[in-house]
Amino acid sequence: MSSHRQEAVRRVAAPDVTARKGGTPLVCLTAYTAPMADLLDEHCDILLVGDSLGMVVHGLPNTVGVTLEMMILHGQAVMRASKRAMVVVDLPFGSYEGSPDLAYANAARVMKETGAGAVKVEAGPAVVENIAYLVQRGIPVMGHVGLRPQAVLVDGRFKAKGKAGEERARILEEARATAAAGAFAVVVEGVAEGLARDITEAIDVPTIGIGASAGCDGQILVTDDMLGLFDWTPKFVRRYADLRGEITRAVAAYAEDVRERRFPGPAEIYFAKAG
Repeated sequence: MSSHRQEAVRRVAAPDVTARKGGTPLVCLTAYTAPMADLLDEHCDILLVGDSLGMVVHGLPNTVGVTLEMMILHGQAVMRASKRAMVVVDLPFGSYEGSPDLAYANAARVMKETGAGAVKVEAGPAVVENIAYLVQRGIPVMGHVGLRPQAVLVDGRFKAKGKAGEERARILEEARATAAAGAFAVVVEGVAEGLARDITEAIDVPTIGIGASAGCDGQILVTDDMLGLFDWTPKFVRRYADLRGEITRAVAAYAEDVRERRFPGPAEIYFAKAG
Protein backbone atom coordinates (compact mmCIF):
# COMPACT_ATOMS: atom_id res chain seq x y z
CA MET A 1 0.00 0.00 0.00
CA SER A 2 1.30 3.45 -0.90
CA SER A 3 2.37 5.63 1.99
CA HIS A 4 0.95 8.64 0.18
CA ARG A 5 -2.71 9.38 0.78
CA GLN A 6 -4.66 9.99 -2.42
CA GLU A 7 -5.76 13.60 -2.54
CA ALA A 8 -9.51 13.91 -2.25
CA VAL A 9 -11.36 15.56 -5.10
CA ARG A 10 -12.66 18.94 -4.00
CA ARG A 11 -16.27 19.61 -4.82
CA VAL A 12 -17.35 22.74 -6.59
CA ALA A 13 -18.69 25.15 -3.94
CA ALA A 14 -20.85 28.27 -3.98
CA PRO A 15 -17.91 30.72 -4.21
CA ASP A 16 -16.54 28.76 -7.19
CA VAL A 17 -19.86 29.13 -8.96
CA THR A 18 -20.13 32.84 -8.23
CA ALA A 19 -16.58 33.37 -9.51
CA ARG A 20 -17.65 32.03 -12.92
CA LYS A 21 -19.77 35.12 -13.59
CA GLY A 22 -19.02 36.22 -17.17
CA GLY A 23 -16.53 33.38 -17.67
CA THR A 24 -16.77 29.87 -19.11
CA PRO A 25 -20.46 28.91 -18.96
CA LEU A 26 -21.52 26.65 -16.10
CA VAL A 27 -22.69 23.18 -17.13
CA CYS A 28 -25.66 22.01 -15.06
CA LEU A 29 -28.06 19.07 -15.29
CA THR A 30 -30.64 17.47 -13.05
CA ALA A 31 -29.87 14.24 -11.20
CA TYR A 32 -32.24 12.16 -9.09
CA THR A 33 -30.49 8.78 -8.76
CA ALA A 34 -27.04 7.45 -7.90
CA PRO A 35 -26.35 5.78 -11.29
CA MET A 36 -27.20 8.94 -13.23
CA ALA A 37 -25.22 11.15 -10.84
CA ASP A 38 -22.19 8.90 -11.38
CA LEU A 39 -22.47 9.36 -15.15
CA LEU A 40 -23.00 13.12 -15.04
CA ASP A 41 -20.51 14.08 -12.34
CA GLU A 42 -17.44 14.20 -14.58
CA HIS A 43 -19.06 16.61 -17.02
CA CYS A 44 -21.09 18.96 -14.83
CA ASP A 45 -20.29 21.85 -12.52
CA ILE A 46 -23.68 21.57 -10.77
CA LEU A 47 -26.05 18.65 -10.31
CA LEU A 48 -29.52 19.85 -9.35
CA VAL A 49 -31.75 17.48 -7.42
CA GLY A 50 -34.79 19.28 -8.76
CA ASP A 51 -38.34 18.89 -7.52
CA SER A 52 -39.03 18.02 -11.16
CA LEU A 53 -38.35 14.50 -9.85
CA GLY A 54 -42.01 14.52 -8.86
CA MET A 55 -42.97 14.36 -12.53
CA VAL A 56 -39.89 12.68 -14.00
CA VAL A 57 -39.49 9.87 -11.45
CA HIS A 58 -42.77 9.64 -9.53
CA GLY A 59 -45.32 10.40 -12.24
CA LEU A 60 -46.94 13.37 -10.50
CA PRO A 61 -48.80 15.95 -12.65
CA ASN A 62 -46.65 18.82 -11.32
CA THR A 63 -44.15 19.60 -8.56
CA VAL A 64 -46.67 20.70 -5.93
CA GLY A 65 -47.01 17.24 -4.39
CA VAL A 66 -43.28 16.74 -3.82
CA THR A 67 -42.33 16.37 -0.15
CA LEU A 68 -39.21 17.27 1.81
CA GLU A 69 -38.64 13.57 2.49
CA MET A 70 -38.61 12.84 -1.26
CA MET A 71 -36.04 15.57 -1.87
CA ILE A 72 -33.82 14.31 0.95
CA LEU A 73 -33.96 10.70 -0.25
CA HIS A 74 -32.93 11.60 -3.79
CA GLY A 75 -30.39 14.14 -2.55
CA GLN A 76 -28.66 11.44 -0.51
CA ALA A 77 -28.48 9.15 -3.54
CA VAL A 78 -26.95 11.84 -5.75
CA MET A 79 -24.41 12.81 -3.09
CA ARG A 80 -23.29 9.21 -2.65
CA ALA A 81 -22.49 8.78 -6.34
CA SER A 82 -20.97 12.17 -7.17
CA LYS A 83 -17.56 13.47 -6.17
CA ARG A 84 -16.79 16.71 -8.00
CA ALA A 85 -19.95 18.55 -8.98
CA MET A 86 -21.77 20.82 -6.57
CA VAL A 87 -25.07 19.21 -5.56
CA VAL A 88 -27.99 21.59 -5.08
CA VAL A 89 -31.30 20.36 -3.67
CA ASP A 90 -34.63 22.05 -4.35
CA LEU A 91 -36.73 23.03 -1.36
CA PRO A 92 -40.21 21.79 -2.30
CA PHE A 93 -43.46 23.73 -2.34
CA GLY A 94 -44.63 24.73 1.13
CA SER A 95 -41.30 24.14 2.86
CA TYR A 96 -39.80 27.65 2.77
CA GLU A 97 -42.34 30.32 1.81
CA GLY A 98 -44.17 30.73 5.12
CA SER A 99 -41.50 32.31 7.31
CA PRO A 100 -37.73 32.65 7.67
CA ASP A 101 -37.77 30.20 10.59
CA LEU A 102 -39.65 27.59 8.56
CA ALA A 103 -37.27 28.03 5.65
CA TYR A 104 -34.25 27.69 7.92
CA ALA A 105 -35.52 24.58 9.72
CA ASN A 106 -36.22 22.76 6.45
CA ALA A 107 -33.11 23.97 4.63
CA ALA A 108 -30.91 22.99 7.58
CA ARG A 109 -32.49 19.55 7.59
CA VAL A 110 -31.75 19.10 3.88
CA MET A 111 -28.16 20.21 4.31
CA LYS A 112 -27.57 17.96 7.34
CA GLU A 113 -29.23 14.84 5.97
CA THR A 114 -27.88 15.01 2.41
CA GLY A 115 -24.55 16.82 2.73
CA ALA A 116 -25.49 18.91 -0.32
CA GLY A 117 -23.70 22.15 -1.13
CA ALA A 118 -26.78 24.38 -1.35
CA VAL A 119 -30.54 24.58 -1.61
CA LYS A 120 -32.62 26.20 -4.35
CA VAL A 121 -35.81 28.20 -3.90
CA GLU A 122 -38.24 29.77 -6.33
CA ALA A 123 -37.84 33.47 -5.60
CA GLY A 124 -40.54 36.10 -5.29
CA PRO A 125 -41.44 39.09 -3.11
CA ALA A 126 -42.45 36.86 -0.19
CA VAL A 127 -39.29 34.75 -0.39
CA VAL A 128 -36.48 37.30 -0.68
CA GLU A 129 -36.40 37.90 3.07
CA ASN A 130 -36.12 34.17 3.65
CA ILE A 131 -33.20 33.89 1.22
CA ALA A 132 -31.29 36.52 3.19
CA TYR A 133 -32.16 34.75 6.45
CA LEU A 134 -30.74 31.46 5.18
CA VAL A 135 -27.56 32.96 3.74
CA GLN A 136 -26.88 34.89 6.93
CA ARG A 137 -27.04 31.59 8.80
CA GLY A 138 -24.60 29.72 6.61
CA ILE A 139 -26.84 28.08 4.01
CA PRO A 140 -25.91 28.80 0.37
CA VAL A 141 -29.01 29.55 -1.70
CA MET A 142 -29.60 29.38 -5.43
CA GLY A 143 -32.55 31.46 -6.60
CA HIS A 144 -35.04 30.78 -9.39
CA VAL A 145 -36.99 33.43 -11.31
CA GLY A 146 -39.20 33.60 -14.39
CA LEU A 147 -41.38 30.56 -14.94
CA ARG A 148 -41.82 29.09 -11.46
CA PRO A 149 -43.12 25.49 -11.64
CA GLN A 150 -44.31 25.56 -8.02
CA ALA A 151 -46.71 28.38 -8.97
CA VAL A 152 -48.37 26.36 -11.73
CA LEU A 153 -51.72 26.28 -9.91
CA VAL A 154 -51.77 30.10 -9.89
CA ASP A 155 -50.68 30.42 -13.52
CA GLY A 156 -52.90 27.58 -14.71
CA ARG A 157 -50.20 26.06 -16.94
CA PHE A 158 -46.52 26.23 -17.75
CA LYS A 159 -45.99 29.23 -20.01
CA ALA A 160 -43.15 31.56 -20.96
CA LYS A 161 -42.76 34.74 -18.94
CA GLY A 162 -41.51 38.27 -19.45
CA LYS A 163 -42.92 39.01 -22.87
CA ALA A 164 -44.97 42.03 -21.69
CA GLY A 165 -43.59 45.19 -20.11
CA GLU A 166 -45.09 44.96 -16.63
CA GLU A 167 -44.27 41.29 -16.17
CA ARG A 168 -40.81 41.84 -17.61
CA ALA A 169 -40.07 44.61 -15.11
CA ARG A 170 -41.35 42.50 -12.22
CA ILE A 171 -39.15 39.51 -13.09
CA LEU A 172 -36.10 41.72 -13.54
CA GLU A 173 -36.71 43.26 -10.13
CA GLU A 174 -37.18 39.81 -8.55
CA ALA A 175 -33.83 38.73 -9.99
CA ARG A 176 -32.12 41.84 -8.63
CA ALA A 177 -33.68 41.33 -5.20
CA THR A 178 -32.71 37.65 -5.16
CA ALA A 179 -29.08 38.44 -5.90
CA ALA A 180 -29.07 41.29 -3.38
CA ALA A 181 -30.42 38.92 -0.72
CA GLY A 182 -27.29 36.81 -1.11
CA ALA A 183 -28.12 34.08 -3.64
CA PHE A 184 -24.89 32.77 -5.19
CA ALA A 185 -26.58 32.08 -8.54
CA VAL A 186 -30.01 32.49 -10.12
CA VAL A 187 -31.82 30.07 -12.42
CA VAL A 188 -33.74 31.96 -15.12
CA GLU A 189 -36.48 29.77 -16.59
CA GLY A 190 -38.82 30.21 -19.51
CA VAL A 191 -38.41 33.92 -20.21
CA ALA A 192 -38.05 36.01 -23.32
CA GLU A 193 -34.48 35.95 -24.62
CA GLY A 194 -33.92 39.68 -24.21
CA LEU A 195 -35.09 39.61 -20.60
CA ALA A 196 -32.66 36.78 -19.79
CA ARG A 197 -29.81 38.88 -21.19
CA ASP A 198 -30.96 41.92 -19.22
CA ILE A 199 -31.06 39.89 -15.99
CA THR A 200 -27.58 38.52 -16.68
CA GLU A 201 -26.23 42.03 -17.13
CA ALA A 202 -28.14 43.44 -14.14
CA ILE A 203 -26.95 41.08 -11.40
CA ASP A 204 -23.45 40.27 -10.19
CA VAL A 205 -23.97 36.54 -9.70
CA PRO A 206 -24.24 33.91 -12.45
CA THR A 207 -27.50 33.27 -14.25
CA ILE A 208 -28.28 29.69 -15.24
CA GLY A 209 -30.68 29.54 -18.14
CA ILE A 210 -33.35 27.02 -19.00
CA GLY A 211 -35.51 28.16 -21.85
CA ALA A 212 -33.83 31.54 -21.59
CA SER A 213 -30.73 32.69 -23.49
CA ALA A 214 -27.29 31.48 -24.57
CA GLY A 215 -26.14 34.75 -23.04
CA CYS A 216 -26.73 33.40 -19.53
CA ASP A 217 -23.71 32.41 -17.45
CA GLY A 218 -24.66 28.73 -17.59
CA GLN A 219 -27.33 26.33 -18.78
CA ILE A 220 -29.40 23.58 -17.18
CA LEU A 221 -31.80 20.99 -18.58
CA VAL A 222 -33.77 18.11 -17.14
CA THR A 223 -31.44 15.23 -18.00
CA ASP A 224 -34.26 12.88 -18.95
CA ASP A 225 -35.53 15.43 -21.49
CA MET A 226 -32.09 15.98 -22.98
CA LEU A 227 -31.53 12.22 -23.32
CA GLY A 228 -34.85 11.71 -25.10
CA LEU A 229 -36.52 9.51 -22.48
CA PHE A 230 -39.95 11.06 -23.07
CA ASP A 231 -42.06 11.18 -26.22
CA TRP A 232 -42.50 14.95 -25.82
CA THR A 233 -40.12 17.66 -24.69
CA PRO A 234 -40.50 21.43 -24.28
CA LYS A 235 -39.45 23.80 -27.09
CA PHE A 236 -36.28 24.82 -25.25
CA VAL A 237 -34.87 21.28 -24.99
CA ARG A 238 -32.33 19.95 -27.47
CA ARG A 239 -32.37 16.16 -27.59
CA TYR A 240 -28.87 14.79 -27.53
CA ALA A 241 -29.99 11.15 -27.63
CA ASP A 242 -33.04 8.96 -28.23
CA LEU A 243 -32.85 6.69 -25.20
CA ARG A 244 -36.61 6.11 -25.28
CA GLY A 245 -36.20 4.52 -28.71
CA GLU A 246 -33.14 2.54 -27.64
CA ILE A 247 -34.87 1.21 -24.52
CA THR A 248 -37.99 0.30 -26.50
CA ARG A 249 -35.92 -1.64 -29.03
CA ALA A 250 -33.91 -3.40 -26.31
CA VAL A 251 -36.98 -4.44 -24.31
CA ALA A 252 -38.76 -5.65 -27.44
CA ALA A 253 -35.74 -7.79 -28.37
CA TYR A 254 -35.57 -9.20 -24.83
CA ALA A 255 -39.28 -10.02 -24.82
CA GLU A 256 -39.00 -11.82 -28.16
CA ASP A 257 -35.96 -13.83 -27.00
CA VAL A 258 -37.79 -14.91 -23.84
CA ARG A 259 -40.93 -15.96 -25.73
CA GLU A 260 -38.85 -17.89 -28.30
CA ARG A 261 -36.72 -19.46 -25.52
CA ARG A 262 -33.55 -17.93 -26.92
CA PHE A 263 -32.85 -16.34 -23.52
CA PRO A 264 -31.18 -17.44 -21.39
CA GLY A 265 -28.68 -19.23 -23.60
CA PRO A 266 -25.58 -21.24 -22.76
CA ALA A 267 -23.59 -18.07 -22.00
CA GLU A 268 -26.09 -17.00 -19.32
CA ILE A 269 -26.60 -20.37 -17.60
CA TYR A 270 -24.68 -22.05 -14.75
CA PHE A 271 -23.76 -25.71 -15.26
CA ALA A 272 -22.85 -28.32 -12.69
CA LYS A 273 -19.20 -29.33 -12.58
CA ALA A 274 -18.42 -32.75 -13.99
CA GLY A 275 -17.45 -35.45 -11.52
